[in-house]
Amino acid sequence: MYDPSHLRTFLAVAQTLSFTQAARRLGLRQSTVSQHVRRLEDATGRQLFSRDTHSVELTEDGEAMLGFARRILEVHEQATAFFTGTRLRGRLRFGASEDFVLTRLPEILEGFRHDHPEVDLELTVELSGTLHEQLEAGRLDLVLAKRRPEDPRGELVWHDELVWIGAERLRLDPDRPVPLIVFPPPGITRAVAFESLERQGRPWRIACTSGSLSALIAAARAGLGVMAHSRGLVPPGLVRLPDRFGLPELGRVDFVLDHGARRTSAQSAADALASRILAGGVRLQRGRGG
Repeated sequence: MYDPSHLRTFLAVAQTLSFTQAARRLGLRQSTVSQHVRRLEDATGRQLFSRDTHSVELTEDGEAMLGFARRILEVHEQATAFFTGTRLRGRLRFGASEDFVLTRLPEILEGFRHDHPEVDLELTVELSGTLHEQLEAGRLDLVLAKRRPEDPRGELVWHDELVWIGAERLRLDPDRPVPLIVFPPPGITRAVAFESLERQGRPWRIACTSGSLSALIAAARAGLGVMAHSRGLVPPGLVRLPDRFGLPELGRVDFVLDHGARRTSAQSAADALASRILAGGVRLQRGRGG
């Protein structure tokens, strides 16, 4: 009833919230993307996106279709692999920033492991900047990480807004430097936080630094300071800080899959895992503590 190509297009639009970016990801014309979505909406008899000249948003029926589309495509890919006799083998060196490890990424990796049991998956969890460096050095085959919007590396999974977060009871003294909770260099959110405060002319100090996201979250929950973080991945126990704190806007951050410039022996396995992550990208973003 539902064409797999239409479902893939639907997921790409749902993840990017842009027909233009979905077309670029899929290598299709924008008119073809619009046609696929329209045909899927005709097949369901429901409107899946509300859109105007400025924005694209999922409707309630579109949100429901997300789960169905992912499951249909997963079963379709499993059947194709079974009947074509395709079995992936070898070692796949996969790097992910810790943001994703605390979401539904383990669920996606478990599904990949179930479908491809002969692939040895080697997972590296690091800062996004470090992962990109390791990929370029040939020490990883695939990376799921953050990048700045102006950075051309990688294939967009979704983009999000960076916001200031902290404990709900936190109060900031406007006459004292902003206490920051940050990753060490080359953390992307660290650099963005520094640059934003310096543009505003607001003094800051480092209250806590750690390469562990769990440690940073613990520090934030204890009220030690504020963090720059993705709005779509705010950890439980922390909240987006209100505008009355007077903190500067942080801008956008992209979440990408990067294969790097080198073609490795693990490319087929990397492509298979990338496809599964792209299919579950919205679930990664929205699967945060309920």
